[in-house]
Amino acid sequence: MSTFTKLTYHIVFSTKHRLPLIRDGFQKRLYEYIGGIIRAQSGHLIEIGGIEDHIHILANLSSKKAISDSIREIKANSSKWSNELSDLTSRFVWQKGYGAFTVSYSQVESVRFYIQNQREHHQTKTFEEEYLSFLKLHNIVFDRKYLFEAEHSG
Repeated sequence: MSTFTKLTYHIVFSTKHRLPLIRDGFQKRLYEYIGGIIRAQSGHLIEIGGIEDHIHILANLSSKKAISDSIREIKANSSKWSNELSDLTSRFVWQKGYGAFTVSYSQVESVRFYIQNQREHHQTKTFEEEYLSFLKLHNIVFDRKYLFEAEHSG
């Protein structure tokens, strides 16, 4: 018997300290690059979007690789590529950690619509509020003090 899978994930992560590093001119190139990483992992990018300080990815990922390995490669390779660009004015770094939520086939279009409308959505809700709502929606137990890295001065 053959094995068949369709593992669809809604993945969310932010820039380090939620700095607004994903600017308009850079955003399209970054999204295309991440799509290439996912394809190289035998995955399929369904939708990608976000605003200046975070990203949402809706993708079918290969069952041959752990989700943690897939996301580590996406984050590491995209930040390395970003920092090699000559027109980038500051160092690009993703924040540690991520959220990854499974998506039922029947919900793919609603999640896709949600990702496409990030700009409007974030007129009334911060990334932190959005992320907390995802964790609660998916009944994930968490300690708030470990959720977000704070920028330290000194």
